[in-house]
Amino acid sequence: MSLDSVDDNRAFAEKFGYTFPLLCDPQCELALAYGAVSSKMDEYAQRYTFVVGPDGTVEQAIDTKDPGGQADAMLSELPG
Repeated sequence: MSLDSVDDNRAFAEKFGYTFPLLCDPQCELALAYGAVSSKMDEYAQRYTFVVGPDGTVEQAIDTKDPGGQADAMLSELPG
């Protein structure tokens, strides 16, 4: 999720070759609900990784210190 506009996120996705849609939250509604910003005046959301279960429930909210390595770190913790 990003506080950026649809156009800005589209350009970002194209630049990095992402083939999936990026969630845009320019009014900060979802970011406020998830605690990623403290007010609608925040320019940037804090970096969190949310683990969502099959039923749509947020199971974990992880303060993301290393965005580039977060996925590998999480995958290494999975059993099997």
